[in-house]
Amino acid sequence: MEIDKTTLQDLMVIQHEDEFSIFGKLNETLTVRGKEQFLKNLMHPFSDAAAIIEVQQVLKLILKNQAGWTNRISNGTLMVVERFYEAPINTIPSHPGKISAYSYKIFSSQDFSLVRYSISHCLDFIRGMQSLYALLWHDDIPLVLKKILSEVSHLVSAEPIKNIEKYNKTSEMPMGILLQFAHFIRYRYKHNMHSLLQLFAHIDAWYGMAKSVQSYQLVFPEIIDSSEPLIEADGLYHLLLPDPVPYSIKINKENNFIFLTGANMAGKSTFIKAVGAAVFLAHCGMGIPAQSMRLSSFDGLLSNINIVDNLAKGESYFYNEVQRIKATVNKVKDGRKWLILIDELFKGTNVQDAMKCSTSVIEGLIRIKNSAFILSTHLYEIGNDLRQYNNISFQYFETEIKDDQLAFSYSLKEGISSDRLGYYILKKEGVVRLLENL
Repeated sequence: MEIDKTTLQDLMVIQHEDEFSIFGKLNETLTVRGKEQFLKNLMHPFSDAAAIIEVQQVLKLILKNQAGWTNRISNGTLMVVERFYEAPINTIPSHPGKISAYSYKIFSSQDFSLVRYSISHCLDFIRGMQSLYALLWHDDIPLVLKKILSEVSHLVSAEPIKNIEKYNKTSEMPMGILLQFAHFIRYRYKHNMHSLLQLFAHIDAWYGMAKSVQSYQLVFPEIIDSSEPLIEADGLYHLLLPDPVPYSIKINKENNFIFLTGANMAGKSTFIKAVGAAVFLAHCGMGIPAQSMRLSSFDGLLSNINIVDNLAKGESYFYNEVQRIKATVNKVKDGRKWLILIDELFKGTNVQDAMKCSTSVIEGLIRIKNSAFILSTHLYEIGNDLRQYNNISFQYFETEIKDDQLAFSYSLKEGISSDRLGYYILKKEGVVRLLENL
């Protein structure tokens, strides 16, 4: 699925501070390599339904077998393995006899200590990979995992590795065998070891994804292989909220455009981000925060949420809004299936101009039947003129004033909101009184 960095940031998938991002919350990988691969997975979501379902199957298999997961492979183990190939040491003898082995130990004592320590971790890593292969391999496993495990099996079946299987620890190995094995690992197995490290990163990334599904009680959505846009969800919520209010949503070919209204702070932006994040995670093969979800696979996801001006280039907020909309139009006209998220369109101009611009954009986008759109606006006045279009669904977030206090239900309702609370909030916060007393 095509997605750009702006959309990833709009949806809070990635942020400068990991703990405030979806990536940071869902990362339960065991190693740094796994974390890096998990991030790569998020940067390249699938658009093919079969590929998404395959990853779902991998995660389910891992969850089923997590009790037997190896504890041999840690960040420290991987670090030692990697540094072993970088360390400047005297050449390790290939077939050392007793004399040459003791000679290396005595005259290259520091190097020998490093070799013994490193080979211990190399052995732990290799045996950890053997354990993962034995745990996960079945005849009917998903093809994407079968390819990974087949390569693992090939790499850990080298004859020198088989020859030392009877030793549980390097301390049990005769010195000559230890050095001979170390020579093989350092000089003949380097490329294979780096391949194994990368294969483990894929497995660890999937493990972290699977664990987060379990930790946050996410559900795997049903992926529909359809040329038409479809999003149906119950109990959908935003993953980063501590106490979220769930939504129900239905988008299909007949109603592929949601026109969303509501006062400021009523929940429009959160809803848009919740839908976008769930659809995104689904396309990564992940579970999503909802009770249930059915959706078609999309070719791309594009947002227009957090627009900023650019002082260095002399570009105004409104100019950048226009450029983002222009990019959106150029995307959706390509005939592919897109999910387009637009929050508070044309905030950077006056109300009359914004109404005219917004109407023009909406009346253009609703002609695209094979994509899905969610557009929020504070310009509720344009809604009545849009009721003539059958494929627009009008929904809003209600706001009430109870005992002179704002009350937000954050519940999605059918219709158009006409709430205007800006002046009320200004007055409620005492700004009007402060101004009057100047």
